[in-house]
Amino acid sequence: MSSTGLPVFDATVQETNLWLKSVMEKMHTNDRQRAYLALRATLHALRDRIGPEPAVHLAAQLPMLVRGLYYEGWRLAASQSRERHQDEFFDHVRGEWPKDAGIDVNLAVRAVFATLDEKLDPGEVAKVMKTLPAELEALWPRPRR
Repeated sequence: MSSTGLPVFDATVQETNLWLKSVMEKMHTNDRQRAYLALRATLHALRDRIGPEPAVHLAAQLPMLVRGLYYEGWRLAASQSRERHQDEFFDHVRGEWPKDAGIDVNLAVRAVFATLDEKLDPGEVAKVMKTLPAELEALWPRPRR
């Protein structure tokens, strides 16, 4: 039975649940809220780091509902972030979630990157990774350089 009455919405809810399940498994948690926070925050930090054109190309690969949270709060006119080191990127991610989230940021980022690597077209993943400095690329499950 359809939960929304619209097949396209039901499909994106189902696909988003599969993405959250993947992040949860990789974070070794059953907490969907933590997985959601990790997915949202990491996508925002990645989006802000890679710049407008690559960010739009990445968004086109995401399920509709995930794409919505990816674009949430994005200001195209804002300057691209320039994190070159993992600690700087982790700080950006942490800044996207509540102070009491209690999430291991390293594990969360790696879980989201692994999910992206698993779910997205390998060519698109390679394009995103080319925009990242080596220290951030190393957070992906299989660096492509």
